[in-house]
Amino acid sequence: MLRVLGTLNEAQARWFVAKEALSRGRGGLQEMADLTGMSRTTILKGIKELRGRRKLVSGDRIRRPGAGRKRIEVHDPGWTTALRTIMEETTSGDPMSLLRWTTKSVDRIAEELTRRGHAVGRNTVQRRLVEMEYSLQANVKNKEGPSARERDQQFRYITTQVKRCLEQRNPVLSVDTKKKEKVGEFKNGGRAWRPKGQPEEVNTYDFPSLGIGVAIPYGAYDMQRNEGMVNVGISHDTAEFAVGTIRQWWRLFGRRHYRKASSLLICADGGGSKGSRVRAWKYYLQGLVTELGIPITVCHYPPGASKWNRIEHRMFSYISLNWKGQPLTNYQAVLNLIGSTRTKTGLTVKALLDPKDYETGVKIPDKEMKRLNIRYHRINPRWNYTISPFEV
Repeated sequence: MLRVLGTLNEAQARWFVAKEALSRGRGGLQEMADLTGMSRTTILKGIKELRGRRKLVSGDRIRRPGAGRKRIEVHDPGWTTALRTIMEETTSGDPMSLLRWTTKSVDRIAEELTRRGHAVGRNTVQRRLVEMEYSLQANVKNKEGPSARERDQQFRYITTQVKRCLEQRNPVLSVDTKKKEKVGEFKNGGRAWRPKGQPEEVNTYDFPSLGIGVAIPYGAYDMQRNEGMVNVGISHDTAEFAVGTIRQWWRLFGRRHYRKASSLLICADGGGSKGSRVRAWKYYLQGLVTELGIPITVCHYPPGASKWNRIEHRMFSYISLNWKGQPLTNYQAVLNLIGSTRTKTGLTVKALLDPKDYETGVKIPDKEMKRLNIRYHRINPRWNYTISPFEV
């Protein structure tokens, strides 16, 4: 195709590329622009000429080779250097750059170049930035901050504990709280298939007063069986709520599938309602241990490592995919969307509503903490501990 273009004059090349763009359907215009280097404006002009059914005469007003407006680099060779200087200043964080703290759009860059004596337009700036291998990019969450010295050791220890429990056929739960959601006719991120021109209409504003409440999905993922349960709270994400979710999981699934269980292992983040330093979390776990009659071991992930918690990428991510573009209009809709989550690997999820109003700011006195039957592990004791039933 490019060899053929080399034999055509200006008008013939425009018509040829326009015809190819039309034959390729949706996206053909951009595809031909990328392939031939011809501007979209020129191709659109060719398309209009083809669709206009005018007599296409290749000899009409054809510019001689090399004619036409010259690129700005010809009469202002220094403008590229000025553009590069501006981009380096803003990228490196030069506090003296006028664009350092503004939106660095091509319009603003063109204005700054003009102020420096290089009169250019936004399209020229955009074209040259692409040639300089710049592109529009979003922020990327990659910086986890300083890591704890015991980080790698803790990951290895969690892996060892999980492997041991799975071999002994004891339950291993990965627990966490999913992002709090407003319940009502609010926009939910993502897109869903609907009849063309009939989008789901939701509130223009996301004021909480326009909804019916909040949904706090607290999940428990069973690594052994690839099953999950989500307890949807309506008040607050507290330690009592977190332990209550584990209790519900045991009543619905644990005691049925793990009749001979000798222990329970919980993998949790290091912060939030089930944080390693939350006294109420350990206090309410002691109550659950007494009720179940088996010890519970808790292994916390190091700070800044919550994304490695298995429930995040084994269950929560699929729930988000399942309800994308679906307004969470009421609590029943929340439960239905969570409960209908399925994966090719066989994941099933049970959802239930927890209407209890959990109190915040509960203080556990020191004397109650001293009564806990808790044993801290030798390796990273602040993150690993076992709570056992009281001896009779």
